[in-house]
Amino acid sequence: MADNTSGNLTDELSGLDFAAVSPEDFARIVKGLSAKQLGEVMRGDLRDRVLSEVFGRMRQQFRPEAAGQLKALIRWKITGETEEVYETSIADGACTVSAGRSGAEPRTTLVMGDAEFLKLVSGNGNPVTMFMMRKLKVAGDVGLASGLTRYFDIPKA
Repeated sequence: MADNTSGNLTDELSGLDFAAVSPEDFARIVKGLSAKQLGEVMRGDLRDRVLSEVFGRMRQQFRPEAAGQLKALIRWKITGETEEVYETSIADGACTVSAGRSGAEPRTTLVMGDAEFLKLVSGNGNPVTMFMMRKLKVAGDVGLASGLTRYFDIPKA
């Protein structure tokens, strides 16, 4: 029966126009799903759409006043069905996001699974707790990684 439930859930989420889902609604959706359910729906085309939309919104959710003169490249490695890499560059009061790994050296790299990523970006996961439980791995500047959430408007469910 669980497989049928996740299939229905995947079908239901596949029908969503993620561009029309507010960050707060997205946070509520994530909050209502278990880590197992999040992992089950993050497959194939749906996973690509979700990751693309989340990273696409980072520019709009960026808080330049909080970042000040910060200059940093953050590499995100989201593991799951496949490893997806995105990079967030913060410089001159702006945030740019690109898919894939550049040749530049990141100031910090964050590595996490699909469920942990969705919880983190939706305000449903505590990054310190995730780090302590080894669900979030950080390479490079741990101080920068620990303060990243203050540079973005994170939705609340």
